[in-house]
Amino acid sequence: MLLRQLEYLVALARERHFSRAADACFVSQPSLSAAIRKLEHELDVPIVRRGRRYEGLTPEGERVLAWAHRILAERDALEQELSAMRGGLTGTLRLGAIPTALTAASLLTTPFCERHPLVRVSLESLSSREITDRLAEFELDAAMTYLDDDTLRRIRGMPLYEERYLLLTPAGGPLAEQRTARWSQAAALPLCLLSPRMRNRRIMDECFAADGSTARPSVESDTVAGLYAHLTSANGRWSSVISHAWLHMFGVPEGMRVLPLDGPAHGPRVGLVVADHEPGSMLGRALWEVAREARVRDTLEDLLAAHTG
Repeated sequence: MLLRQLEYLVALARERHFSRAADACFVSQPSLSAAIRKLEHELDVPIVRRGRRYEGLTPEGERVLAWAHRILAERDALEQELSAMRGGLTGTLRLGAIPTALTAASLLTTPFCERHPLVRVSLESLSSREITDRLAEFELDAAMTYLDDDTLRRIRGMPLYEERYLLLTPAGGPLAEQRTARWSQAAALPLCLLSPRMRNRRIMDECFAADGSTARPSVESDTVAGLYAHLTSANGRWSSVISHAWLHMFGVPEGMRVLPLDGPAHGPRVGLVVADHEPGSMLGRALWEVAREARVRDTLEDLLAAHTG
């Protein structure tokens, strides 16, 4: 049994399509199919349900897949440990982040790259469920997500910051001269908000409801960049509710003001998570050590104070 065969199986389970899996592994489809058939022969079990197209894995195949993830992770851990012994970590740090935390990711990745210059960083925008699954399958070294998410399983978490919610509104708008705003006041404005399928939006909807109101945005987006694209090009038409962490990347667009929203002093905690299983990722542990010293919360609080006076 070769490690390459296990890599093909992992790719096939991820892509759920023989041709796409072959492309991901940079081999021909016949080569990938032959390697998996050889793996079935060597282990003497059926691994793939075969029909006219890929139909999933057999129960035995699911067990082989779980071991494949672990064996490949052990290989990666060995390579990382040996590279550290040779004089420094190498490889690729695989970091996932929920979309609303991406704006603060550079507060970790920049000092990480300064400390470990031979390591590359691969940063992906993922849902909280995707983060949970990919940590469990050894496909991520670490992730940034909400720590109170009940989909998280078998992880270690470190709080980075608590979300603070702000109203971003035109400087000439009806609320611009106030020091703070109520959620019900924000709900009455022409709004751009994240889409309801995103956790951040559902949290905001709870805040609107607690103040006796319902937000009915005219524009919804599944990315923070999509919101800011409307705010910066609408000539004072739109307002939005944002997390203070977004100020780190996007700031306050010209011609707009940012006001704290009355309500909870702190929102949900965003943190760094790593899988609580063996083998652990040496690159994930290295990022954890950087995060302990990064003062992410203090940096974002200072930024908030600078923008709100």
